[in-house]
Amino acid sequence: MERRLHARHKARTTVYVQAAGRPSKICHSKNISANGVFVATENLGLHAGSVVELAFAVDLGSVTRIHRRTAVVAHVSQGGTGLRMEHYAGR
Repeated sequence: MERRLHARHKARTTVYVQAAGRPSKICHSKNISANGVFVATENLGLHAGSVVELAFAVDLGSVTRIHRRTAVVAHVSQGGTGLRMEHYAGR
């Protein structure tokens, strides 16, 4: 049974992942939703529950928006890392 609140969309965009005390890593998203993103990665050395900062662009046709979000590592698998974005109401 699907437990997601928001639908995932295939999205090929570059995501910069920054963990505290580490240099940022350039990753590529496989899918994205309003609450999370799955990035194709090699081992970033992150564990579930780690807090990271994300920066990525979303092309809306005539406008490209840059998003900066705080996220928590939800899971790490062989194919990549699932990141749950923190709520950003009021931004």
